[in-house]
Amino acid sequence: MGHKNIIRKRVDVPVECTWATEDIFSSDEAWEQAFARTKEKIPVYGEFKGHLGDSAKKLYDCLKFDRQMGEELDLIYGYAHLKADVDTGNPVYQKLVGRAASLWAEASAASSFMASEILDIPPEKLSSMRQTDEADRDFDRAFDLILREREHTRSPEVEKLLADVAEVTSGPSQIFKMFNNADTKFPMIKDENGEEVELTHGRYVNFLESRNRQVRKDAFLAMYETFGRHKNTLAAAFQANVKQALFYAKARNYSSARAYYLADANVPEAVYDTLIDTVREYMPLMFRYVALRKKMLKLEELHMYDLYTPIVPENSLHVSYEEAKETVLAALEPMGKEYLAAFREGLENRWIDFMENEGKRSGAYCSGPYGVHPYILMSYQENLSNVFTLAHEMGHAMHSYFSNGNQTFTNAQYKIFVAEVASTCNECLLNHYLLANAGSKNERAFILNHFLDGFKGTVFRQTMFAEFEKLAHEKSQAGEVLTADVLCDLYKKLNQDYFGDGIVIDEEIAMEWARIPHFYTPFYVYQYATGFSAAVALSERILNGGPETVEDYMGFLKGGSSKDPIDLLADAGVDMRTREPIQAAMEAFGRSLSELERLLL
Repeated sequence: MGHKNIIRKRVDVPVECTWATEDIFSSDEAWEQAFARTKEKIPVYGEFKGHLGDSAKKLYDCLKFDRQMGEELDLIYGYAHLKADVDTGNPVYQKLVGRAASLWAEASAASSFMASEILDIPPEKLSSMRQTDEADRDFDRAFDLILREREHTRSPEVEKLLADVAEVTSGPSQIFKMFNNADTKFPMIKDENGEEVELTHGRYVNFLESRNRQVRKDAFLAMYETFGRHKNTLAAAFQANVKQALFYAKARNYSSARAYYLADANVPEAVYDTLIDTVREYMPLMFRYVALRKKMLKLEELHMYDLYTPIVPENSLHVSYEEAKETVLAALEPMGKEYLAAFREGLENRWIDFMENEGKRSGAYCSGPYGVHPYILMSYQENLSNVFTLAHEMGHAMHSYFSNGNQTFTNAQYKIFVAEVASTCNECLLNHYLLANAGSKNERAFILNHFLDGFKGTVFRQTMFAEFEKLAHEKSQAGEVLTADVLCDLYKKLNQDYFGDGIVIDEEIAMEWARIPHFYTPFYVYQYATGFSAAVALSERILNGGPETVEDYMGFLKGGSSKDPIDLLADAGVDMRTREPIQAAMEAFGRSLSELERLLL
């Protein structure tokens, strides 16, 4: 790649290292033309409003028009945000993003009548309309989803009130965002070089990974001392958010906030409880992990700020981008010809924007606009961790590619419940391949530790978060006030349960609940743990089964949202309504832990 120490300006990045946004629109001018055409069509929604029950033709014409609008808006917004993210300082594309978002909001407002009007059609009449020659089977799933919500859909007056109050009920989340991102100022601490550096959210994780224990401790204490000074304000915001969740649950006739939030993907509440119960059953594995960490760090006492620093040094192996592509392709050989052909197409046809440049958005993601192909953003660094990132994001890309290629726009977008399954399954297959081809004891140990740390953070930790949410919401629904002391006591007790007696549960960790943004999207975090568990179980099935296991998995990738996500996973051989996938994942964790213990002790 050359000139590794120079961060290029965007105009200096070779075109072969950039993603092909011209596959969406050939130019900004073409985007402008599409924008204008789509905006002109928004008033057409008015021709359908109030008339969906008139005839099957009118109903299906509206649905088809809405589908076409959705496809066009997806491309318009997709082009704008891809262009903006690779050069965030470019005002041209920031404006395009804003205009695209406004256009989407305008179309959404114009089409908001559709669901309520469909529900207003008498069931017998709607059933008859769905059997006429005008009917389009593509919309059967959408109808079923709308009708499933019938008992939770209120009168037009109440629905309007619920829509109007949304801005008010988002208050707790907005208050937290302002506090967390705008108003919070952390103190200065000394870094590894003894220099005064301001603590920030972005630097906190890096400080916790430091080999210098004093740096870790200082960052930890500074973080929670800052949050602790505002614990009563943060508890009030947290409790208000819990209460708004319960408000919507009651308004829509759900038994609890959890039932309300899990209904979106039709996930049984028992799945949530099974996750917690099964992870708790395997808690001794976490206690062993903690004991190994303590021994490898040569500490008399392990503290909460010692949980993130690597116990196996970063592998010094330099992996070029070309080598990374070949490595991931080799690792995914078990996936078969159809998968690999699509994967190669992505690698060879500029789906990936992989070179760092000034103003490029940090991190990595995959975006899959319907009707084109997926796009991956990353800034590839020549190390093993970035090889895993490539495998992960290409997993997302394959999921979008096969869903979009086999479903219409109406049924293509898969649910969050399964969003991390394909990406993590790729990582698991890469992990298996690298272990089988490790060139040294240290390299093998690093790969094992990479898997264990990811598992710890995604399964054990997110399950603990999920249990905290469950208990906090139950307390609130029972009438208990969620004061800072109540929340801190609950959170500290869970840390004691999940990490065991082999670590000092520092008082400061009791405030961690106050800095988790995902708690303001209630009952979201459990999906990280279920998704990771499903991915581990699927990768084991692919590696140990015959061709039919790959065929089952491809069916899942192609399924989009044509079925409930839990049913798509079950068709692939992993039924999250049972304990087996989580048990299989835990056993894989145990095997990796045992091998790492043998290598290091």
